[in-house]
Amino acid sequence: MNRTRCAIYTRKSSEDGLEQEFNSLDAQREACEAYILSQKHEGWICLAETYDDGGLSGGTLDRPALKRLLTDVRTGKVDQIVVYKIDRLTRSLADFSKIVDVLDAADASFVSVTQSFNTATSMGRLTLNMLLSFAQFEREVTAERIRDKISASKRKGLWMGGNVPLGYRPDGRTLTVHEPEADTVRQLYSLYQQHKRIRLVKEQADRRKLRTGIRQKADGTQRGGGPFSFGHIHHILTNPIYAGRIRHKTKVYDGQHPPLIEPELWDALQVDLQANARSSRMGRLRSRGGRKTIASPLLGRLFDETGDRLTPSHTKTGQGKRLRYYISHRLTRDPRSRHPSAWRLPAPELEAAIGQAIRRHLSKPETVANLLIDANTARIAQTQSLIDQISGGGDYLSLLELVTRVDLQAGSLSIALDRAVLAEVLDTQPNRLVSGCLLFTAPFQLQRRGVETKLVIGGQRKHRDETLLRNIAKGHRYFGLIMAGESYAQIAEAENTSKRMVQHLTELAFLSPEIVEQICEGSQPPRLTTEWLKRHKIPVLWSEQRALFAGL
Repeated sequence: MNRTRCAIYTRKSSEDGLEQEFNSLDAQREACEAYILSQKHEGWICLAETYDDGGLSGGTLDRPALKRLLTDVRTGKVDQIVVYKIDRLTRSLADFSKIVDVLDAADASFVSVTQSFNTATSMGRLTLNMLLSFAQFEREVTAERIRDKISASKRKGLWMGGNVPLGYRPDGRTLTVHEPEADTVRQLYSLYQQHKRIRLVKEQADRRKLRTGIRQKADGTQRGGGPFSFGHIHHILTNPIYAGRIRHKTKVYDGQHPPLIEPELWDALQVDLQANARSSRMGRLRSRGGRKTIASPLLGRLFDETGDRLTPSHTKTGQGKRLRYYISHRLTRDPRSRHPSAWRLPAPELEAAIGQAIRRHLSKPETVANLLIDANTARIAQTQSLIDQISGGGDYLSLLELVTRVDLQAGSLSIALDRAVLAEVLDTQPNRLVSGCLLFTAPFQLQRRGVETKLVIGGQRKHRDETLLRNIAKGHRYFGLIMAGESYAQIAEAENTSKRMVQHLTELAFLSPEIVEQICEGSQPPRLTTEWLKRHKIPVLWSEQRALFAGL
């Protein structure tokens, strides 16, 4: 008789009750052991190794015991996984599919004690998928209920937990004022009313030896009690909790806790903060080093792949309209000579595209989180707020003042940001900025249509050409019919189209797999469309296709 080595897996979502001598994990294991014992005549034996995940959600595979179990399955130590219920293993269809792949590769299976099926049969897998669908649905509905409960509670002004703000202490579902922390908060607001600058508020707060609140963590250690940072001060000044309100995402509701600052005073202070931030930001960005905004804001900061600087140029149309360009400097030295590698780019489109690339880079959560050395949560929040201010709206020209150098090359460009200017905008010291966040690359493409040049720079979402994909599929089908003996005319009649169209689409069946993969991903050259392919002869050799399409 063949032996079936069974591993029992148990899980509990919360830690409640795990400290008991006999808990939920023990009950699950006991039921599974009894089931394995009942299958002793089939050669089932229970492995002594335990796989228990206490206090972990079933919505992810990132569980220590489960990872260890799947490793043992891969190495052939386990033939059968036994669980009390299927949702103990996972509540996600996608994760279940991954687990089944591991089981199939190791020729192992899965059994649920309270649900009489296993993955060794097709019916068992169908039933599992159905139950997992309901388990995932239940998990998502529960999450929605929790989110709805939190939203409804905050609309009523209730405190729903989280980091307790300075100046308050939790009291059930509300907050009570805690002195002398409350007096510290009032002093910070008063200092901003006097000086209108967070940097000056920090200087005064340090002179007065104002300190952050001391909080005791669950492990008994304490944190806080140090001087205020710029970010912490900005967070306190913009937190509606001090005006007696509760924030939920983008909405603010009247709270049930007492305010530390009069709501009218808090509202007026927010207007001052926003006005000062915008005025300061635009002053810094538009007057970099005392220089005013110029007609060509990227002057002296654009270089091509040969190291040649791009210089501003312009021409006028018959109607007197002035068209600006950035061209490789070698073209200005010898205008009559042909330089195949030289660049000639429309200035407004290039400036707008680089500004948008900077906006996308600075708006990424990973950029905000890693931009400052040793930043705390409050400082990251302040940085996010300042970045939102300088990167919001459509004024890309101000963002160009952050640029110190842009290097162009076919397919991508590299943008370096000015450390000193960005540090001034973010109210920090230049040496606190992480160098890796000041240099980034972005995809770069030129799309030419006649005399018009369109720039596609960085982070733009790829769009698959569904029409082209459908026509490629038709081309393969038409080619199959031709190989089966049908003529172009017969196919055209059956498809209610022209013979010429059938011929055009049949040629698409000879596109190289590399080109077809690019089309599926939406990364093919912008001009590679069905209409372009109809007007041009497609080479049979894939290497010639690659060379032809590379020039689009």
